[in-house]
Amino acid sequence: MLQILGKTSSINVRKVLWTCAELGLSFEQEDWGAGFRATDVAEFRALNPNAMVPVIRDGDFVLWESNSIIRYLAGRYHGEAIYPGDPCERARCDQWIDWQASELNRSWSYAFLALVRHSPAHQDQQQIALSCANWTKHMAIIEGQLERTGAFIAGQTFSLADIPIALSVNRWLDTPLQHEDFPAVSAYMARLTGREGYRDYCRNGTP
Repeated sequence: MLQILGKTSSINVRKVLWTCAELGLSFEQEDWGAGFRATDVAEFRALNPNAMVPVIRDGDFVLWESNSIIRYLAGRYHGEAIYPGDPCERARCDQWIDWQASELNRSWSYAFLALVRHSPAHQDQQQIALSCANWTKHMAIIEGQLERTGAFIAGQTFSLADIPIALSVNRWLDTPLQHEDFPAVSAYMARLTGREGYRDYCRNGTP
């Protein structure tokens, strides 16, 4: 049985849970992270030296880093429908997964910690405004891509890339800041409502 270590409120854990839903995978989940079992202990660090969730155990195989995990699961469990085998199509999917981690996440980090988590260390108003503006700039990139495809982030069909992107869009929608009117983004999120994984792990009241 696949084991997922991490609390459901974590955006990165929800990437893994949603991927499992898309692949029809059964799993056991253990709640680790703030408010649950502490990750900064020898037992957990033996699995992930970064002491961060998620971590999976798949038999004897242990893996951390959410985007690596979802790629592994799609590759291991016949997820060609959402993670294509064609090198060009897969690369297009991968570029959005990587962009979410390297660019989009960095844009919203300060604003999210300030406005949602109310972190005392993230209350510089100039930094909040800069992060909000940068976040909006990256959301405009998503809007432009969705205008071009008219459907999903990497093309005409749902793919693995939509999981991290939609979770980040959800975080933007649920953060109390001024939201630009992005009709293609709104249509995209409405389009995803037919997917059980989206309903359970994205638009589930958790930013």
